[in-house]
Amino acid sequence: MYSALEQEATKSGCLRFFLLSSFFTFTIVCTPFSASFAQVGPPPLSTKQRDELYKEIARQTASLESQIGLLKKIVKVVQPSVVHIEINGGGTRRNRFPDETGSGVVFQRGENFYVLTNRHLVRYADPDEVTIRFSDGSEIRPKNMWLDAGTDIAVLAIDASEVMPARIGNSQDLEMGDYILAIGSPFGLSHSVTFGIVSAKGRRDLELSTDGVAYQDFLQIDASINPGNSGGPLVNLSGEVVGINTAIASTSGRHEGVGFAIPITMAMKIADQLIEKGKVVRGFLGVSLDSRFSHDTAVRLGLKTPRGARVTGITENSAASRAEVIPGDVILRFNGTWIDSDDHLVNEVSMTPVGNPVLMTVFRDGEMVELTVTVGERDLDNR
Repeated sequence: MYSALEQEATKSGCLRFFLLSSFFTFTIVCTPFSASFAQVGPPPLSTKQRDELYKEIARQTASLESQIGLLKKIVKVVQPSVVHIEINGGGTRRNRFPDETGSGVVFQRGENFYVLTNRHLVRYADPDEVTIRFSDGSEIRPKNMWLDAGTDIAVLAIDASEVMPARIGNSQDLEMGDYILAIGSPFGLSHSVTFGIVSAKGRRDLELSTDGVAYQDFLQIDASINPGNSGGPLVNLSGEVVGINTAIASTSGRHEGVGFAIPITMAMKIADQLIEKGKVVRGFLGVSLDSRFSHDTAVRLGLKTPRGARVTGITENSAASRAEVIPGDVILRFNGTWIDSDDHLVNEVSMTPVGNPVLMTVFRDGEMVELTVTVGERDLDNR
């Protein structure tokens, strides 16, 4: 027995397909058809043709086996170093987000082991409210924690001897297009792996969290990362950790193809200071910078592009004043690194050891000028 709608479809010479959505509505696709039901498209394959295609598939698959095998090996060597982190403190604190989950990666310094993760994951927790779960199912709590709000890095000290630390790579060697893997616990699904490429480097203008991340130099990736991936490692094809997965750009709160990771070189500099000093000591140059430095301004000064950071003011008795930097200078190179923008300069200065003299190249009155500057320490009044 046909329904009235099916009978109407038959009369009109139109075949209707009903697709249910999650809200139990439907979409109708109307496709004309003829009563003869003539065959449309290529004829079916013969048994011999199918056998030949299977052989061709096998040959082509064999050529991919070495690449597929490499990815499997990377996961096997890295996975024991990746941990699942749970926060379970009952949410009694002000502004607390209870029962959060995330990820981390084990690293070694001397004879001691630590977990590197994101500060935003553990920022409201005490050590006894944090559970670290390893790939074999064992659990421990950190004996100490150090946090840095400026970079969103946290280091958890652990009392363990039978753990496998990750190999730390050099994120400065990464280039756009390099393949990477992201390992973590999206949505609480521990030890999940996704694959992608480095889409961009040096992202420094992201608006992250309520208290912000002042010092940014993010890697942009297209490997799927979601809530719960925070703190997990970004790994290169040598099985080395090259980043810490931190954020996504999304209109829905879920992965949309754009993720961000803290470069491991930056993260480890922060981690080492937290372990050695219990805090991060940042360099301070003592300059005010032009955030509106544009192409037109650069051309007017004699530069082809608005690369670098343009100085608009000097702090009295600062490193910049002692190095004789003057307003109008464009800082093009600092400690061997070409400067892209004012944010880039702030990052480079902040990571420079206090008291170390470094070379700085400025563009002044149409000429390149070499200066030597010894950065001071950034304090609470110099942010």
